[in-house]
Amino acid sequence: MKKNFKIWFHTGSETDIKELNVPQYIAYLFFLILFFMFTGLLYTGVDYYRLKSTSFKNKSLNNTITEQQEEIKSQRRQIQSFAENITELKKQVKNLCIFENRVRLIADIAQSDDSSGLIGIGGVPNTDLDYNLEPEVKHNNLIREMHEQVRQTSLATIKQTQDFEELIKELHKKKNILASTPSIKPVDGWISSKFGYRKSPFTGLNEFHSGLDIANKKGTKIIATANGRVSYAGKKLLIGNLVTIDHGHGIVTKYGHLNKILVKTGTTVKRGDVLGLLGNTGRSTGPHVHYEVRINGTPVNPAKYILN
Repeated sequence: MKKNFKIWFHTGSETDIKELNVPQYIAYLFFLILFFMFTGLLYTGVDYYRLKSTSFKNKSLNNTITEQQEEIKSQRRQIQSFAENITELKKQVKNLCIFENRVRLIADIAQSDDSSGLIGIGGVPNTDLDYNLEPEVKHNNLIREMHEQVRQTSLATIKQTQDFEELIKELHKKKNILASTPSIKPVDGWISSKFGYRKSPFTGLNEFHSGLDIANKKGTKIIATANGRVSYAGKKLLIGNLVTIDHGHGIVTKYGHLNKILVKTGTTVKRGDVLGLLGNTGRSTGPHVHYEVRINGTPVNPAKYILN
């Protein structure tokens, strides 16, 4: 016997309630349809949620990828800028090398045997970096080349520093030599007797005159013609009051016939310092200074060492 489901429903009237008998299988079918509809809606909702979530994640991922691509492009542009800076640095190091060579040429200072220079191992790379690349192009080769050129240029700068230090030492020596080389007249006046053989005003015989006689008024200041140290300041029999200066490097100057000596033995003097006053002490025919220049003990013509 088939079972029926009874359904009561109101028709609209306050007392009119009707009864509807629905077969059981139809009720089951109805509930089954409702179940599948609910399940379908639930699945569709879950699937929609998953799609929306995936879409959101994809959008976020795309934004991240875009940002990373822009960051990569920015980094590659920075790499190109660094490569350009490396090229400019190489030019500056090369220019320093050229400048050093010019200074050596002007100062007549040869490159020493142990000087490093910029030739050979550790020299500035001659190959220029190709930094004009598109931001989309991989920069792996450029980065490797940059590392290598930075290493070589760094070595070159170290060696260039060593060369400049050696050059400065040589220039300092040159400066000391120049400062210690007689280059001015010890006193203004006129030359009364030149360097070389002459007829002696005392004996009338030819004799070798080892310096210059420069005449002027008695009491005129006599100055040092170069930097040095006073090795003698005192009286000699024939030359009278004498000041001798040792300039180093085998160079010695002498100032004779002084009326008064104003320095002491051992005093350090500079070019232009007053040594004494012009006079005619010793064997002399009038007020003058006997000025000598000796190189390694040998008298040389003082006129060659007067540039003013």
